[in-house]
Amino acid sequence: MYLLLLAHILQSSLLGVHSCPAFCACTYGSSGTAQLSRLVQCSDPGIVSIPINVPADTVKLRLEKTLISRVPRAAFYNLSELQFLWLVYNSITSIHPSSFVNLKALRELRLDGNLLSSFPWEGLRDMPQLQTLGLHNNRLSSLPAHAVLFLPNITYLDLSSNRLTILPAELLDLWFPLPGQQEGQVKRRILGLHDNPWLCDCQISMVMSLSMSLGSPVVLMDQFLMCSRSLGQSAMLLTQADLSRCMRPSVQPSATKVISPLGSNVILRCDASGYPTPTLTWIKTSSYADCCQQQIPENSEQLPRNLESFMQESPRVGVRWSIISLNGLSYKDAGEYRCQARNMAGISEALIKLKVVGNTRLRLPRKKSQKTPSKSKKRKPNQNPGTANTPSVKGNQILQNISPPSTNNIQTVPNIVSKVLPVDKNIKRPKLNSAKKKSQKSTKSTSESSNNSTTALLSATLL
Repeated sequence: MYLLLLAHILQSSLLGVHSCPAFCACTYGSSGTAQLSRLVQCSDPGIVSIPINVPADTVKLRLEKTLISRVPRAAFYNLSELQFLWLVYNSITSIHPSSFVNLKALRELRLDGNLLSSFPWEGLRDMPQLQTLGLHNNRLSSLPAHAVLFLPNITYLDLSSNRLTILPAELLDLWFPLPGQQEGQVKRRILGLHDNPWLCDCQISMVMSLSMSLGSPVVLMDQFLMCSRSLGQSAMLLTQADLSRCMRPSVQPSATKVISPLGSNVILRCDASGYPTPTLTWIKTSSYADCCQQQIPENSEQLPRNLESFMQESPRVGVRWSIISLNGLSYKDAGEYRCQARNMAGISEALIKLKVVGNTRLRLPRKKSQKTPSKSKKRKPNQNPGTANTPSVKGNQILQNISPPSTNNIQTVPNIVSKVLPVDKNIKRPKLNSAKKKSQKSTKSTSESSNNSTTALLSATLL
């Protein structure tokens, strides 16, 4: 297959330098530049395929009113200088997605009057200079949402006289950008949407009303659009249709910047309004951590990423709120979160930045505990012993009969203690005779016995 393609390209480059294809007319004319450019026109009904020997320096190629039914892969690969390609009023039913490879200078592509039921929109990326795209009078029944990715540079788009019923909401965001969302100067576009069986919904109503506003970036070729309430019903003018009031969503976050400590829980919320009631989705678009970038492993997640674990509720028609709960925050949770609202009238979104910081809890210095040695408390003789040593009944009766000691008796205790204290041996005392010693010993024993009885009486009193 690739060998045949290569042979096709080589044959085209060798034969198409100065020769002209059969049933075609090759002329030179002015195309807006100082030098003359080659023009090739083929309009014979006998042509059933794309000519392979078109001169390589062709600037404008017109293949019209032929029996060509398909456009194969790399059909114009050798025509790198081609700027205008008209394939109008043929019998084309299919176009390969890679049919327009190497057409980097192409500015205008017209496919009007064919039998196309679908168009390879991704093939437009091979024509970065393309500005005009004509698909008038075909059999297109749908316009996919991903087509908007390949239409930013198209300023002239003719979709009239097809079988289209619904316009994707993404196209409204491309054609009518909100203030602050457009990059650079807003492009003015010419659209052909007439002669399609549109359904009477918000998209076509918004296009109609916005195109008629002052300073609109979109101009309709024909403002008389027809629509019907359902497929099969008779169409009516859009201006006479009883349409509900459509309003593009607007989103308001509870906070645009949130700072939360590591390991904490945080709830992000946004509220949206619009008609019909918009639906909300959460998207994480970027990840960052200012102070702790080393804590986040590289390539930890692929962004942007749609978040699934969130809750949304509509308290009334035209209003919806949504929250997302992030528990046990880590550094990888930091980043930008977008709350996106969508309905039939368009899309809008709000940005929330979440920053995760380290644990900054204040720690007070500990006071040094001063341990004091425990001192054993010695009970003093006159200290109350407490209830644990309460005497028995007999003891109480005995104590009641004993009168408390007088002050003079209490003061004699030091005298008793002083007699028990040791006596200094260095003091010389006179020697006494034996008779005197015996009298002192008898006196001493008598005093000691009296002292012992006094001490026992005092102890009993205290107890």
